[in-house]
Amino acid sequence: MDNYCAALRSIGAEPLAGYCPAPNPNCGGLLLCGGGDIEPVRYGQPDRGSQPPDLARDKAELELFQVFHRAGKPILGICRGMQLINVALGGTLIQDLPQEQKAFHCGGKADMVHPLRALEGSVLHRLYGPVFSVNSSHHQAVDALGKGLRAVAWAESGFAEAIDCPGLPLLGVQFHPERMAFGRHRLDTVDGAALFSWFLGVCQGDVSAFSEMPGLFSDKA
Repeated sequence: MDNYCAALRSIGAEPLAGYCPAPNPNCGGLLLCGGGDIEPVRYGQPDRGSQPPDLARDKAELELFQVFHRAGKPILGICRGMQLINVALGGTLIQDLPQEQKAFHCGGKADMVHPLRALEGSVLHRLYGPVFSVNSSHHQAVDALGKGLRAVAWAESGFAEAIDCPGLPLLGVQFHPERMAFGRHRLDTVDGAALFSWFLGVCQGDVSAFSEMPGLFSDKA
């Protein structure tokens, strides 16, 4: 949690962090952080390699998502947060990546690094270009997409590593920008600060952030 709060404060935001918080309508947006696996029953599957879930967190964050989503407020999901967005909208997850893929995405205590390919016109394409390197630390991935979602970045192994919902201020990324920004900036990845700055701009109703990101906020993508 500390890394997320530090990144947000570094761009001038005021995070209201907490474990299983109730929705606060005064917040300008919702950041869904990384963490453990979501209970598979939430997306209609038996356990196929998931780690033990935090049931209270699953329930609280799904409720948070629904409140902010219905209100049309900006939502940024990171790692688990991206997966939760997908599950909340009816999608499913790959519960445990095959070993040949996991080797490129989950390296124990240290983050792995690999390239992503971004959809032209998407937020990530506009921030970082068509191909860029990110960190990686996950053994699960988005599988079938939830209602209204589209994939906007992919790993070489083929599964989606970023999703959005055209017409809504919603973005999910599988990587960890909070570990690629400010005091944790690294030379072998892009700068995660750009993504946090974009999110703050959207939360503040920045007109330029909307007009420069038509793939995320309009049907003109």
